[in-house]
Amino acid sequence: MDSRLEGIRDTVLARNPGEKEFHQAVIEVFESLGPVHDRHPEFLEGAVLERLCEPERQIIFRVPWTDDAGRVHVNRGFRVEFNSALGPYKGGLRFHPSVYLGIVKFLGFEQIFKNALTGMPIGGGKGGSDFDPRGRTDAEIMRFCQSFMTELYRHIGEYTDVPAGDIGVGGREIGYLFGQYKRITNRYESGVLTGKGISWGGSLVRPEATGYGTVIFAQEMLKTRGQSFDGQRVVVSGSGNVAIHAIAKAQSLGATVVACSDSAGYVVDEAGIDVELLRHIKEVERGRLTEYAARRGGATHVTGGSVWDVNGTVALPCATQNELDGDAAAKLVSNGLIAVAEGANMPSTREAVSVFHEAGILFGPGKAANAGGVATSALEMQQNASRDSWTFEHTEQRLTEIMVGIHDRCAATADEYGAPGNYVVGANIGGFVKVADAMLAQGLI
Repeated sequence: MDSRLEGIRDTVLARNPGEKEFHQAVIEVFESLGPVHDRHPEFLEGAVLERLCEPERQIIFRVPWTDDAGRVHVNRGFRVEFNSALGPYKGGLRFHPSVYLGIVKFLGFEQIFKNALTGMPIGGGKGGSDFDPRGRTDAEIMRFCQSFMTELYRHIGEYTDVPAGDIGVGGREIGYLFGQYKRITNRYESGVLTGKGISWGGSLVRPEATGYGTVIFAQEMLKTRGQSFDGQRVVVSGSGNVAIHAIAKAQSLGATVVACSDSAGYVVDEAGIDVELLRHIKEVERGRLTEYAARRGGATHVTGGSVWDVNGTVALPCATQNELDGDAAAKLVSNGLIAVAEGANMPSTREAVSVFHEAGILFGPGKAANAGGVATSALEMQQNASRDSWTFEHTEQRLTEIMVGIHDRCAATADEYGAPGNYVVGANIGGFVKVADAMLAQGLI
């Protein structure tokens, strides 16, 4: 790390004790930015990094709700509005027991750069709750969402902060949240949330966007070495929305996806994952991969170990942060890996990323490779603002153009700053410079 940034880093870490994921995200960005400050000393003089690492606003609130038996539960809600230099805060809501302020801040910090790379006029934010929707009825989830929105509504709006979904927050939850927002405000403000149902303001391709975008980014990386997805053996972590659509897109391009996972283990299906069966079990039945293996002839369910024990030439980590460590990375490399594209946010540890770079593996970091979701959310905002709707084909084409543009921007920036082929450097610098320029232009805010 550039010595000029070490003091800033130390101050950030000291001001945010115990937030290990946020620390990890900050350090990863800082390690790329030395060359930027050689060319742009005004960023240091204007304390851009110090301001960028301090959220513009952090909101923490109580969320009381009752279960079907009438018992009262209390969860904690968060919304971190990190940076609005490029537009209204934009980023998802995550409902998961692991959520605490450090997780939300890491996600919001990453979102600043991710959103900048899309080229869309959106700032960075993130939110969520430590509520666990698993095992809860629709009625319980509705009551929780209504309580959550009863506080959140006063902090959001189409020109202020536009939340979307994330882990644990899909179309069902967005519907309950939007309904409560409309009920409280007496406004049908379509642009206040994205990920809505198609019949009431949602965008076609939004459910597919993150998974599709990850594969499109990986395809562009493979092209730089004269390859494609055709004939690749792919391993995917996760089996939620992002993973399902990454599997579907990779297989449509000629790959065979042989494995995916959930919290209880992973399945290996040498014939290629049956996407429709997987989708039905996960999205309709809300079941587990054990049921996939039971119904799919030739598939095997494995408990213990890791999905990264399965041989593959392309890895798509689509589950959660820090799921792929240095040992797993080394095993993947020894088994013939050629490319990794992150469909989740920071799923690879710093040690894993070092292993990939040292081995010359193509590596697409999440802030670039999984930007398709937020990019399509911004397209949904455009449609809402114009009272318009677009076809699936048109929206998918726009998504493809944006993801190719992100890839090319990262590659060109890495070349410009003396790190050819390093998409981490390209993404960090490309996103940072755009936001930093806007922050200086807008004065001391």
